[in-house]
Amino acid sequence: MTSPIARHRTALHRSELSRPIKLALDDHLIKPGIELLDYGCGHGGDVRQLQGLGFCCTGWDPVHRPDGARREVDVVNIGYVVNVIEDELERADTLRSAWSCARDVLIVAARLAAEAKAIPSQEFADGYVTRCGTFQKLYGQQELRDWIERVLEARAVTAGPGVFYVFRDEAKRQSFLFSRYQRRPAAPRVDRSEAQYAANRELLDGLVAFLAARGRVPDDAELGIAAEQLHGVFGSVRRAVAVVTRALGTEQWKSAQDDRTQDLLVYLALARFDGRPKFSQLPRDLKLDIRAFFTSYQAACDLADATLLSVGNVRALDPVFRDAPVGKLMPTALYVHMSALPLLPPPLRIYEGCARGYCGAIDDANLVKLHRDEPKVSYLVYPQFDEDPHPSLLRSIVVPLQTFRLDVRDYSCSPNPPILHHKEEFVGAEYAQRKKFQRLSEQEERFGLYAAPERIGTRNGWEQVLRDRGMRLRGHRVVRVTQDAV
Repeated sequence: MTSPIARHRTALHRSELSRPIKLALDDHLIKPGIELLDYGCGHGGDVRQLQGLGFCCTGWDPVHRPDGARREVDVVNIGYVVNVIEDELERADTLRSAWSCARDVLIVAARLAAEAKAIPSQEFADGYVTRCGTFQKLYGQQELRDWIERVLEARAVTAGPGVFYVFRDEAKRQSFLFSRYQRRPAAPRVDRSEAQYAANRELLDGLVAFLAARGRVPDDAELGIAAEQLHGVFGSVRRAVAVVTRALGTEQWKSAQDDRTQDLLVYLALARFDGRPKFSQLPRDLKLDIRAFFTSYQAACDLADATLLSVGNVRALDPVFRDAPVGKLMPTALYVHMSALPLLPPPLRIYEGCARGYCGAIDDANLVKLHRDEPKVSYLVYPQFDEDPHPSLLRSIVVPLQTFRLDVRDYSCSPNPPILHHKEEFVGAEYAQRKKFQRLSEQEERFGLYAAPERIGTRNGWEQVLRDRGMRLRGHRVVRVTQDAV
């Protein structure tokens, strides 16, 4: 009997990289020097584009590229393949086959019910048959993760909605998880001159960068050949650190130490949800960090647990919300730009991390809404955040922390979407365009455009206020319509 399912019709002709590939690039899993196999590549759009970018990438597909080599490589992507296989046993076998080719990490992606638009279809097996004869299994986020872990007998890391990474090596998985909560170090500043430092600055630059990133003295293995050179010139790495400290001071290193300590607490607190690793399972650099900043691994875990416990009652977090050094505080939520998340205190970073651990990175989301009245986190997509003086909301993804059911709200067809004001309040002090945002807000305040806040929260209301005042915007500047017309 001929199967009614036409799997070959699900292959797309892609004009841009698929979401799982974009996420893996952003997360530096796909990088120069690694080999990638696109398992079930369809027409090969991702393969061609990655090759065009200079990556070593091959593809295999049972219909469109059956001669492609299915062999062991560093990274394997099986994107939107398992959800088009109607037979449950074959679906699991396909996932295991892709996993067998992955030397380091497997990228798995499937369609989610929460993200899918209405599909004219009829029920078939555990999914649906569409009008064009293809099959779709629409997963829940947790359902997909549970299925991957059950089939592969390995832990999955959430990369984004419907996208997961599975690592071969536990230490590499932990390194990746920590990287999510590691802030970028600021470039060190040279405040004073010191002859020995100035004479050896090129040799010391790597050591300075390490201190700025880690806030601790490296051991020889972490510096590689540079350690031998430092020993030859200064006698030891610690003496080289002393030279750097005399030249640059200690304030920057103490700040880096505080940042690294907070990053570790956030990582260890959130690691509890997936089963916190034993100390022996941690990558070497994290072991050295913990030994430098805590009395013991147990002490670090105890402090992380206490911080995690404090997040359990969102209303009890109110003092933390009020004292947050960044973000726009509203009666029911704190709004923060994605770039400013590392600037929040650990309890709020953990609060957001609980949601991100479930849904992963959200495409194009640039604002996070941390709800104060109920345990819930929303990711907001405002296209042209930098360019548009008052960008409109395109999409929101709401993650209730009690039910963990994604709620996707689309405003793309709304005739009157919500818009933003006071953009400088969402970002950190170092954000490149913050001063421009602030100048606009001050100008709008002077012109009385915020006199009726209940009117300006949506695009139509804001535009009406501008018309009533005889004004318009030219970039990030308010001008009078009469002046603009001259």
